[in-house]
Amino acid sequence: MRILALAWEFPPRIIGGISRHVAELYPEIVKRGHEVHLITVAVECGASAEVVDGIHVYRISVGVNNDFFQWIAKMNANMLNFAREFLAINSIDLIHAHDWLVEESAIAITNEFQIPLVTTIHATEYGRCNGIHNDTQRYIHHKEILLTQASQRVIVCSRYMRGELQRALDCPAEKTDVVYNGLSVERWQNITAEHQYDLEALKAQYAKPEEAIIYFVGRITYEKGIYILLNAMPKVIAAMNDRVRLVIIGTGDAYSILLQRQAWDLGIYHKVLFTGFMADADFWKFQKIANCAVFPSLYEPFGIVALESFAAKIPLVVSDTGGLPEVVRHKVTGLVTRVNDADSLAEGIIEILQNPEYAKTLVDNAQSDLRESFAWDKLAEQTEAVFLKVKN
Repeated sequence: MRILALAWEFPPRIIGGISRHVAELYPEIVKRGHEVHLITVAVECGASAEVVDGIHVYRISVGVNNDFFQWIAKMNANMLNFAREFLAINSIDLIHAHDWLVEESAIAITNEFQIPLVTTIHATEYGRCNGIHNDTQRYIHHKEILLTQASQRVIVCSRYMRGELQRALDCPAEKTDVVYNGLSVERWQNITAEHQYDLEALKAQYAKPEEAIIYFVGRITYEKGIYILLNAMPKVIAAMNDRVRLVIIGTGDAYSILLQRQAWDLGIYHKVLFTGFMADADFWKFQKIANCAVFPSLYEPFGIVALESFAAKIPLVVSDTGGLPEVVRHKVTGLVTRVNDADSLAEGIIEILQNPEYAKTLVDNAQSDLRESFAWDKLAEQTEAVFLKVKN
């Protein structure tokens, strides 16, 4: 098959999870004998056309516009213009679109050239915002509905998301396929690579020698439930006789300030470190000294960060929301706690920290799940099967 993919982000342009998903899925699709042509957004000093890991990448210029939705409209217009020129001299079997951001160009191309459309919905506005409450959210929600209606098949990353698309977008379950996200072999190798570190010196950057390290990594937003983790910490600190430190890794300046104020009001500010952005290489080093990863999300379609914790052999505590319970099997590969429940979360963390042998069993089981259920070569095979359902 010859596949025309549309995505608003692709490395080195990384805004959210779509970038990594696209960069790790398509090389495996190429290995299966298919040809992938990706239209995405230009990056400064980047080539306008190149082959990356077997993917033919075309980066279109959009320019600058402080109005995000006007910028998205311009991006789609430029993607469509490029696609028209491309399809004038190239044949394509199907279009693969990623999220509402490319809705206008995806629908225009499928209608104009009568090419089947497959869409991957990575998250919904309804889910992110716990409902649709204002005109901006209604605008995005409407785009998602139009895109799923125009698609012959819709791919989601969890069974939870299939249900969400039924509830929020009225997208029939029978045209929705579940294909989990994965972790590439290269990223797994980078995470687990053995280097000679002075672990004592490394730990000293984040905690005292006697302190266990708990961490959260991700976008610093309300939906990630970090405030619940902070509310859980006094109980954890007491159970661990003060020998524990929480490290919060990620960006989100305005909300970070609120969380820092919360930590101060709880009397635990001295036990919480906000690092801001951390580069991958530094984060992989940091994981060597961590004792427990915690993801207390209120909304999480899947949770790739959980897979990365699996790979790093870090015991994991998550909330029972979205796709997380599908990724983390309770008391098998990690602990699943009640969503928006600080006491439940604290109990899970304490169980991990006070029972290292049990934590190791969870880690060992997680390694097996990572190989069996979340390897990109197997997920590419499943994606290929979806493509074959709609191929002309």
